[in-house]
Amino acid sequence: MVNIRGRKLINFGLVAVDIVVAGAFAANIVITHAAKGKTYSDVTLIPHQRVGLVLGSPKRVADGRLNLFFLGRVKAAAELYRQGKVDYLLASGDNGPGDDEPADLKSGLISQGVPAEKVYLDYAGFRTLDSVVRAKEVFGQTQITIISQEFQNQRAIFIANHSRLDAIGFNAPDVFSGRTVIRESLARVKAVLDVYLFHTQPRFRERTVAIGNTAQGLTAAGKALPKRASDDSQ
Repeated sequence: MVNIRGRKLINFGLVAVDIVVAGAFAANIVITHAAKGKTYSDVTLIPHQRVGLVLGSPKRVADGRLNLFFLGRVKAAAELYRQGKVDYLLASGDNGPGDDEPADLKSGLISQGVPAEKVYLDYAGFRTLDSVVRAKEVFGQTQITIISQEFQNQRAIFIANHSRLDAIGFNAPDVFSGRTVIRESLARVKAVLDVYLFHTQPRFRERTVAIGNTAQGLTAAGKALPKRASDDSQ
């Protein structure tokens, strides 16, 4: 009896693993197809868009070193601005305990030569979905360049497509690790479920913020929102 029960548990586990692997494979195909031809690694080839959306990431990793995801995104966004490929940058991320991703992004961009008045902040970019949908619904954009590593750009473009936001992506240098591959595989499954099954919406929607408005009080959407740790920081 014990052996039979053990075999059943093993079989159940194998079936569960097969389902997860198949789901991840399918989600990867769907998202890669959605972003085909819409991401760029060469700044000279990417079309001009008025606004670039910089997706947030913690500035430092657990041991205190600079986060290469963060550094790559800052440099990529600054290069887009310097080359005249975007006029404004929207830094979107979490402002959870210990990390103020939008403010850190802005500081990094300023250090790379981007004028402070050209950087707008969204403190309610808790997840990629929040950042992308809010770029349209809160910040009023219908076309945008998303700036992150290619894997996240692809996922963000998939979400943008289903939010009727015309998006392209500029790829920051990739940072490869087994942990990143696993996290992204799961994030892609979640993104597909969010779009097709759960119809997930951003956590917060406040008043509209006009990018390019000279009133600097409008440049920090979501600053008063509750802080929480990001569950999708890469």
